[in-house]
Amino acid sequence: MDAESFREAMSRLGTAVHIATTDGPGGRCGTTVSAVTSVSDAPPTVLVCVNRRARINALIKANGLFAINTLPADAEELSNAFAGKGDLPLDDRFAMADWTKLTTGAPALAGARVTVDCRVTEISEIGTHSVIFGEIVDIALGERGPALIYLDRAYHRI
Repeated sequence: MDAESFREAMSRLGTAVHIATTDGPGGRCGTTVSAVTSVSDAPPTVLVCVNRRARINALIKANGLFAINTLPADAEELSNAFAGKGDLPLDDRFAMADWTKLTTGAPALAGARVTVDCRVTEISEIGTHSVIFGEIVDIALGERGPALIYLDRAYHRI
């Protein structure tokens, strides 16, 4: 299987759009992610896949924590900024929205559909990515409403 065919196949899987964040002794960071999955409800656990070359990868590992902020439909500009489009400095990306902190101290997006605040429990290195498992230690539920998804290499609102 070649990488181009794999990426094309994966582009056809619709997924919610999230911003993963971390903060702590290693530093603060955030990036747009789509590979987020629930794992278990006992204990409550999610996983996120993060490219090993991404700055946030090393910082999540150093801090031992992360938050997943699921974006509402009107957050396309924020998603693009945290995806690195426009080359905004990290502080300017965070300045585009209001952020709070939950139990771990990872930035939690005010207005997110949901934020799950996690402590890292396990990491598996698979190919180009780290699969980072996190036990959920806190949750902030936002408003129900239209969500931002990514499908066929484009944003959609549902």
